[in-house]
Amino acid sequence: MGHKKRLIARLHHLIDRIEPLLPHGSGMPDWSCEAFRWQDGGLVGVREPHRVALDDLLGMDRQKAEVLRNTANFVVGRPANHVLLWGARGTGKSSLVKAVFHALAGQALRLIEIEPAELRRLPSLTGLLRSRSERFLLYCDDLSFEADDPSYKTLKALLEGSIVAPPENLLLYATSNRRHLMPEFMEENRRTRYVDGEVHPGEAIEEKVSLSERFGLWLSFHPFDQVQYLAICAHWIARLGNGPVEEGIWRDQALRWATQRGSRSGRVARQFAIDWLGRQTEV
Repeated sequence: MGHKKRLIARLHHLIDRIEPLLPHGSGMPDWSCEAFRWQDGGLVGVREPHRVALDDLLGMDRQKAEVLRNTANFVVGRPANHVLLWGARGTGKSSLVKAVFHALAGQALRLIEIEPAELRRLPSLTGLLRSRSERFLLYCDDLSFEADDPSYKTLKALLEGSIVAPPENLLLYATSNRRHLMPEFMEENRRTRYVDGEVHPGEAIEEKVSLSERFGLWLSFHPFDQVQYLAICAHWIARLGNGPVEEGIWRDQALRWATQRGSRSGRVARQFAIDWLGRQTEV
């Protein structure tokens, strides 16, 4: 009888350890969906994903070409890299991921959005996808880690850091304002050593660089200059309105709008166009 109680206790202990790794959704995912969200350990289908057109993304021709090329290779089974899009806020990083997915979604490509806080459940997700025939982009927006956040180790394991091979039908596309995904402090730079004329960064810096280096493709996004900003304003005024409007009519207002927000980004330009067009229809 005592042996039976010990066995039951061990089974309960095992269940407690395994349960956090198991999907908590109700049943299997609806694989007919093109996009999903990974939440509470399960895949939830998104019936109306946010669709962005590549032609609406201006000032990033090189970035568009690189992400589209990499994703097209992935869709047909050719070698492709995990992608890190980093840089200034509002410059189109997340929009580019959505636009490329929208452009290729008809080719058995699926998009899964995952919050940084859910990365600890990555083993459950990869186990669910490994046997599927579709190709999956795992999209993590605004990815960053605090210095004491252990979940980045789970991400490193997915990006070539484990003895378990990552699923060949899964790529990670992440956006971040930080190039190395983790905070960088002046104190860490002071630990850099010079040995025989060579620079040897401190262990903290090496740890942070090692994470971002696991992304094979890095693409940087920088604030737009005034000419680019005004071109994007003109595009959205024409796109959301009834066609092109002479720049002289709205130019000064667009510049003031950007000054008030402290940014000349694509997001700010679109917000200005929406506001300006709305004002033209007010009675």
